[in-house]
Amino acid sequence: MEKKENLVKYFWLITYAHTIAYFIAGATSMVFMNYEKIWATEIIASFYRSIDTPIIYLGTILQIPRGILIALFILPLRKAFFEDKYGLLKLGLIVFGFSAISTIGAVWASYEGYIYLKLPLEIHLMGYPEILLYISLFIGILFVSQKFAHKKIITILSIIFMVIICFSGIMSYMLAKGYIVA
Repeated sequence: MEKKENLVKYFWLITYAHTIAYFIAGATSMVFMNYEKIWATEIIASFYRSIDTPIIYLGTILQIPRGILIALFILPLRKAFFEDKYGLLKLGLIVFGFSAISTIGAVWASYEGYIYLKLPLEIHLMGYPEILLYISLFIGILFVSQKFAHKKIITILSIIFMVIICFSGIMSYMLAKGYIVA
């Protein structure tokens, strides 16, 4: 049986790598892809919440349970991803495959979405920069964290980033709900 301490470190690694990558990819896409304008278009606004809806500000914090689930789902294959040569690249391909190509439901920027959604092709294609940035960051954070796992600075930085992300999400949510005034 694997040591409990190693499993806790593994779950923390996947959770912070996912959450930080999600935050950076989402914030970058929000700015450079002008998501505020895109989300306000009639076709997107019909199924996406408005960008200033309070729950949107909790999106990054809500990635923590998702990170734990990701860690749980890949737990049986973690040795292949973290010990095999090119294991993290394999993980990146699998994440891309299941996130963009082989989704079960018809979602924006997915294979099923191309077939079943009435969205124009350019809307689908707009999703790929964020997907590719997320995967690159996720795998990059995992790689750096694994390579320098023996350095305490990795743990310290991961905690600092997660605290900042959570604090900014909570404060933004509270501002949007009117609980605090800027």
